Amino acid sequence: MDQHLALTGERTVPGIPAENYWFRRHEIAYEFMVPRSAGREVLEAGSGEGYGAALLARRAASVTCVDYDAAAVEHTRRRYPEVKIHQGNLIELPLAEASVDQVVNFQVIEHLWDQPGFVTECHRVLRPGGELAMSTPNRITFSPGLDVPLNPFHTRELNAAELTELLESGGFEVTELYGVYHGPRLRELDAKWGGSLIDAQIERALAGQDWPAQLVDDVAALTAADFEIVPAADREIDTSLDLLAFAVRRDLA
Repeated sequence: MDQHLALTGERTVPGIPAENYWFRRHEIAYEFMVPRSAGREVLEAGSGEGYGAALLARRAASVTCVDYDAAAVEHTRRRYPEVKIHQGNLIELPLAEASVDQVVNFQVIEHLWDQPGFVTECHRVLRPGGELAMSTPNRITFSPGLDVPLNPFHTRELNAAELTELLESGGFEVTELYGVYHGPRLRELDAKWGGSLIDAQIERALAGQDWPAQLVDDVAALTAADFEIVPAADREIDTSLDLLAFAVRRDLA
């Protein structure tokens, strides 16, 4: 049985040392989410490899996943039998109206062409008062100064104000907004690698260079605890690496 889904560049997967920085940066949002999902019927829309859904399933009443990629769906079905998964389009979710308590959508919205359509679908499948949790790279720091996303798999990246507008326009009230930042250990590694551990990885990847052994070791040793999730009120949100928003379904007039 396979244990690792192929790394395509479009999604992050666990168990690959050179991918560990991005995996842990995603994982921290799921760990933050676990207590909020306790006892709830959860939909993960865009579940990728499935590791996040499996984390949520430790406390949730149930976790249903939807992903467009057939290989990811089959992998999740084999590796994480504790979750239920469907193959489907996120703007036509294969769930009934008002059928879940919570929708989790982490590091996915930036990949979608019809972002408003997806938010409308989240509103449809959530029960009244249900919660949408969404994370996405902060456009300001992820693709600084660029008119198009740096990542070729991204269609439209968002800053905090744009994410808030997207959710509110789709019938949600944003109740909490957080930023993801490097913690103390990662800030030390930023200094060690010329000011940015991210740039140290990307520059070598783009140049087709082998990583020095110390860079491999530093990246492979990272854990989710090396990142911080901070409320927007406590730190300048436009300096965050990723955005994490929680929004409650409002009844549309």
